[in-house]
Amino acid sequence: MSEPGRRRLIVGVSGASGAVLGLRVLDACRELGVETHLVASRAALLTLNQETDLTASDLHARADVRYPPGQVGAPIASGSFRTLGMIIAPCSVRTMSEIASGVTTSLLTRAADVTLKERRPLVLMVRETPLHLGHLRTLTALAEMGAIIAPPLPAFYARPASVAEMVDQSVGRALDLFGLDWAAVRRWGESLTSVSGEVD
Repeated sequence: MSEPGRRRLIVGVSGASGAVLGLRVLDACRELGVETHLVASRAALLTLNQETDLTASDLHARADVRYPPGQVGAPIASGSFRTLGMIIAPCSVRTMSEIASGVTTSLLTRAADVTLKERRPLVLMVRETPLHLGHLRTLTALAEMGAIIAPPLPAFYARPASVAEMVDQSVGRALDLFGLDWAAVRRWGESLTSVSGEVD
């Protein structure tokens, strides 16, 4: 049950590779005391099964509130439901394309559309490579509409020792966009040892 006055974040998980990104967003929000409202596509649950040993129940258990993708009358489909915004991690090309068109067919993309119309942050952790011109034009359209495109790219300056550290750095930097400061992030000039020598 949602707690009035508590910080809320809508977390979408779509069917692109990188189910662990959505899992870690939910874990981070729990650590930060942020209430999560989860909607995962059917394809996301298939990808979760392929990439991890976890089940849909494991994903759902990490969220405070969850909704099936067909529940278009859920609270997160209304602009009057106040949130910090929405993150889709990972975000598939199909999902980003549907959001860009404005023709939404599921709660996942409807919630994203509402986030944009309410001028709240919509962060899309788009997972696709290489990108063709149609993808690039769609991403440009989304940026012009107010979405933030934040692909989960590794920050090698943080000298990650594992895939898990790379995932957490990407997730933490995405959460920065909502004003959420997660301790797992290694920050330049703060948690990193300075490199000596001159810079050309």
